Amino acid sequence: MRRRTIKRLKDLLVQSKKPGWSGKKPPLPPEFQPGVPDKVWEPAELEKTPVSSDLTVNCRLLREVMGRNTDFVLREFKVGPQKVEVALAYISGMVERAQLNQHILRNLALEYPATLPVSLASLKEQVVSVAEVKEAADFWQVVSRLLAGESVLFLAGENKALALDVRGYQGRAITEAETEGVVRGPRDAFVEDLERNVMLIRRRIKTPNLVLEELNLGRLTRTSVVLGYIKGLAAPELVREVRERLARIDVDAVFGPPFIEEMIVDNPGSPFPGVVSTERPDRVTAALVEGQVVLFVDTFPCALIIPATMGALLQSSEDYYHPFGISTAIRWLRYLAFLLSVLASPVYIAVTTFHQEMIPFRLLLSIAASREGIPLPAVMEALVMELTFELLREAGIRLPRPVGQAVSIVGALVIGDAAVTAGLVSPQMVIIVASAGIASFATPSYEIAIPMRLLRFPLMILAGTLGLFGLMVGLLGILIYLVGLRSFGMPYLYPLAPLKFGELKDTLVRVPFWMMRTRPETSKRNWYRTAPGLKPGPPPEEEG
Repeated sequence: MRRRTIKRLKDLLVQSKKPGWSGKKPPLPPEFQPGVPDKVWEPAELEKTPVSSDLTVNCRLLREVMGRNTDFVLREFKVGPQKVEVALAYISGMVERAQLNQHILRNLALEYPATLPVSLASLKEQVVSVAEVKEAADFWQVVSRLLAGESVLFLAGENKALALDVRGYQGRAITEAETEGVVRGPRDAFVEDLERNVMLIRRRIKTPNLVLEELNLGRLTRTSVVLGYIKGLAAPELVREVRERLARIDVDAVFGPPFIEEMIVDNPGSPFPGVVSTERPDRVTAALVEGQVVLFVDTFPCALIIPATMGALLQSSEDYYHPFGISTAIRWLRYLAFLLSVLASPVYIAVTTFHQEMIPFRLLLSIAASREGIPLPAVMEALVMELTFELLREAGIRLPRPVGQAVSIVGALVIGDAAVTAGLVSPQMVIIVASAGIASFATPSYEIAIPMRLLRFPLMILAGTLGLFGLMVGLLGILIYLVGLRSFGMPYLYPLAPLKFGELKDTLVRVPFWMMRTRPETSKRNWYRTAPGLKPGPPPEEEG
């Protein structure tokens, strides 16, 4: 260590004797020189700053607002026989270069008509061949359009600017849904592009009564959010309530639907979702037709359906792509799997710990023989296995897909077999925990599966301390909580609580389409959706 230090000192001494070395750090480039800190521009200040008729003033102010952004482009050139100065501003990564060059720059710089005077009106009406052109009178409109991906054109002598829509984001192609797969049905799913998501709905609902209102949320992110509903079907009170709750959101950033959901639901502390999240356009279409409200958020591949009910969270789009008898049987199988995922472990703990008389004698002997030598009580055994299963599930999600599947399958097999061989858990407990885990995957909505997985742990503790009595107390508490829960005023267990017999035709069962004459009560207008007498049948026999 001492030798290295002496050598380093000698090297520095020799280097200091070289000409041109002063021992100081090299100067920073001009753009990184410390100076006056960048000014923070507020929307209110930009709104009060109108677009000037002096092009130099506009360009200087725009450069000050955009600062040191490397993707900001401001090009100045002259157009027309009068050589009038113009300036074109855009964000390089958010525009379609081909459209920008072909329909704006080429028309202005090379093919401008010699007899046409250079003015804002002539540029808008006869020169620029862009589908959507808007005028901007103040710098807040200019900056907002610019940051949204549009190009802004300034003209000398004009106190307004033109916002030209030549946006061209690089996004993911429309693919199949990842979390809501179906065997029979459409394969398209939402992506991160808001315009394409809206297009997927427009393709399915071709009516002028479909309303898609856009608003921006987040003081910094200015995230585009689209509120969708069908006039004449959605209750005006519901639309007004959703619009008012969105207007109350005043935060710095909105990155996706979860940020909005936490600020507009009735019970933000509830583990149960207050809205239905889906990535399937066909499910959103069905919700709109039933009079519900939908929210789309830019840069997020899903939509929020308002209001949410337990029945809607347990339904799948595939229920409507099979015959009604098969769909009803699959739906009941899904309900059974939902109950099994919640009650399998608590019931096994309660019965084996406190109520052995409920078990057949031979099965009781088998359970007793398998539990001989197990050091943990049944409740601790179940808790350990459930925690291990949840860890394996989370590890399979977070790891890369090929590795995650191998970790989930191999880990479950190896750990389960090793735990049984070592005498830490019984084979019956491994079967119960695995069955409950597999049943949880049958729940079509990931949002409702998570709270039920978490509620399984307190139910297991109640079952291990008080038996079936404790389990029933826990279930009764959950039921009372769900009965009082609301989603935008809609009861969470509707139509079971309050009981509506007419609405059960698409909850417990799935009746044929020709029997679904009326819409749900969430739609207070345009009550009937099918004509009477649509039941099919064989053709009438010919007489004679």
